[in-house]
Amino acid sequence: MNIRPLLPFLALALLHSALRAQPVPPPPAANQAIDTASGAWEGIVNIDVSVLVPDYREPWNAGQPSGGSGTGFLIGKNRFLTNAHVVSNATRILIRTTNDPEPHPAKIVHIAHDCDLALIEAEDGSHFDKLKPLDFGGIPQLNTEVIAIGYPIGGDRISVTRGVVSRIDFRPYSHTSVDSHLAIQVDAAINPGNSGGPVLQEGKVVGVAFQGFSGRVAQNVGYMIPVPVIKRFLKDIADGRYDHYVDLAASDFPIENPAQAKALGTTNDGVGVMVGDVEPQGSVGDLLKIGDVILSIDDNPVMNNGLVRFEGELMDMNEIVERKFAGDTIKLKYMRDGKKLEATVTLKRFDPYVRLGAQYNQRPRYIVNAGLVFQPLDRNLMDAHQMRDDTVNYVFDNFLTDKLYVERPEPVVLTNVLPDEVNTWITPYAHSVVDEINGVKIRSLKDVQTALAKKDKPFIEIILLEKNRPVVLKRELAEAAHKRIMKTYNILEDSYLGDE
Repeated sequence: MNIRPLLPFLALALLHSALRAQPVPPPPAANQAIDTASGAWEGIVNIDVSVLVPDYREPWNAGQPSGGSGTGFLIGKNRFLTNAHVVSNATRILIRTTNDPEPHPAKIVHIAHDCDLALIEAEDGSHFDKLKPLDFGGIPQLNTEVIAIGYPIGGDRISVTRGVVSRIDFRPYSHTSVDSHLAIQVDAAINPGNSGGPVLQEGKVVGVAFQGFSGRVAQNVGYMIPVPVIKRFLKDIADGRYDHYVDLAASDFPIENPAQAKALGTTNDGVGVMVGDVEPQGSVGDLLKIGDVILSIDDNPVMNNGLVRFEGELMDMNEIVERKFAGDTIKLKYMRDGKKLEATVTLKRFDPYVRLGAQYNQRPRYIVNAGLVFQPLDRNLMDAHQMRDDTVNYVFDNFLTDKLYVERPEPVVLTNVLPDEVNTWITPYAHSVVDEINGVKIRSLKDVQTALAKKDKPFIEIILLEKNRPVVLKRELAEAAHKRIMKTYNILEDSYLGDE
């Protein structure tokens, strides 16, 4: 989109404190040529997008129209690769080539928000039949030159910037704010509109431009999505659907202190990381425990700082898991109480983690009853309502750390009270987590619908988490007021629980 995601400054501080030592090749010779034949540029397109931003404050409304632009490039017959954030929430997509100003309608074929990639196609692909797809290269070496090509800052013609690969690391992707993958840092200018464009070396794609720092944080620092992440996305969608990334859903802690190594029973040979936490619903939830030591993954020894040597490179051990797909297995060797153990783990997506990240291409879910608005708690809701209630913030911030998702997989919040004579006294209770309704424990928005359908008592009783008194409405008055409130606030549907 026109405004590219930027990594938060705080996120930078939470990354690895320094890039581990890697061999640095000599800089390219001054006369080293990079093949940038203009013919290859014909497959690089400008993407103009109309967007409808969902309204989480009034979820029954269509949303706020907006727009932006980005870049994409041809990788196969009528297949263009770009960033997910370029086409997220799109209602209309138009693509143009640099030599043809005519806009061509396009549509999303597959989109992966967790790795910020999308595949789009023109509705009439015949206009692009003569264009040559770009080829993929590998991971570029440090201190080698690359060029970023795109349509930055709303320009109509292609822009080319050069830079040097300065870091290859495992770091956060800002599109969702919670996912981390392999990323390559370059000092080529990555400006708004460059998003989705190819980064080339020797005429081949070595990455997709996708995010950068603002000038207030760092100068000339941009990032590209490397080829391993791109190829994993393309392999995942080969069967016609995207299955998302899998995760061990366990955190690790380095074992660099000799006393710590002795206490854990390791040989202090530089191998092994301690398990710091385990999510009970994750891939290793039934296997690992806090205090275990992971020794190897798929026979790749794990160093005491969490790195492995994989495919000839030192990288974060999670990179091995990253290359896998839902249903794949990995072999773990680990130590518990000084005893070496081995197990095979089937990998899966860890859904509770997704709730903490920004979500796209979906209509907000809600239920309105007698002017009370119920919505599931997630990052989009937190941002839209600027939640300040201590309980709501605690549930969101500790959803994983305190394993709250086990008891309450989808917390529900009373987000608003649409004023009416039947409910005016309830207004101070807005922005509260709902615990029970009519004796039904609320674990998801679906439970709210079930609970409100119970009519065995003359009252509707709502218990709010950490509040001292229940909210009670007389059912007869609430049902009469419901129709009036729907009409007053021009609400056509009193609920939307998602597509079946």
